[in-house]
Amino acid sequence: MTADTDTFTFPDTAGRVSRDRDLSGLTWLRVGGPADWFYQPADPEDLAATLAALDPAVEVFPMGVGSNLIVRDGGLRGVVIRLGRGFNGIEVDGTRVTAGAAALDAHVARKAAEAGVDLTFLRTIPGAIGGAVRMNAGCYGTYVADRFVSARAVTRDGRIVTLVPDDLNFRYRQTDLAPGAVLIEATFEAPEGDPEELAARMEEQLAKRDATQPTKERTAGSTFRNPAGHSSTGQADDTHEMKAWTLIDGAGLRGARRGGAQMSEKHSNFLINTGEASAADLEDLGEDVRKKVFQSSGITLHWEVMRIGERSRD
Repeated sequence: MTADTDTFTFPDTAGRVSRDRDLSGLTWLRVGGPADWFYQPADPEDLAATLAALDPAVEVFPMGVGSNLIVRDGGLRGVVIRLGRGFNGIEVDGTRVTAGAAALDAHVARKAAEAGVDLTFLRTIPGAIGGAVRMNAGCYGTYVADRFVSARAVTRDGRIVTLVPDDLNFRYRQTDLAPGAVLIEATFEAPEGDPEELAARMEEQLAKRDATQPTKERTAGSTFRNPAGHSSTGQADDTHEMKAWTLIDGAGLRGARRGGAQMSEKHSNFLINTGEASAADLEDLGEDVRKKVFQSSGITLHWEVMRIGERSRD
């Protein structure tokens, strides 16, 4: 049973709390309704104490930078937690890199490279480290699971715990992070590399991304998961992998539109907001694509973009 978040009293906290916070400006797609409560913790101890005091029936949703997210137009009932400056530190010790969950993937890749540590696969992944761990993000044949050592998280009942790979059970774009748990920090182990060579590789990756993806548009990254060709940890098997964009093209859906939403002409697995889309436009276009791809190929596409909240408050 979910508590009535319109009537409950938010626990005392050293962090910042607001009511009915519009979330659209916090997502890369720039759509979505408000959160009943929006909480920015001051530090891990504040987060732990607040979650411990929060009614267990109140749902919580940890939100990163909104790069892989559709917030539905009706918003969220519950508490949205967004980590800020107290959670974005990056430290390098030998070949180990520890980053706060709010640290941007690109910043972690760059700082590691400057220290001669190869986390270059993170450079072109949109979002922050918390989301990268939760979704086992990967690029160029390397996944978080391949470099992950441990993480710290705050559980829904307010305990600060350490998580190792077996706790998360990494799979392709999935982990077993407990509901309501908030990742606060992660540690990675990566090979050494020459800083100049690592920097040059990242520049090449950026150029390739910009040439093939609609990076100047309002998108949330890849819309659908590639349907096959991955090991249990998420490692891609390029000899058998089937690409979602080829199935979308095969169904004649490159450039398909619904309201203000469009499947990109540049890369058909990117859902874009052309300027006036609602969350419903975007999600409904995605469902149209899933239906027509299944009709065309017999293959079911699964969302990579997270969709949360209610379609309407009515």
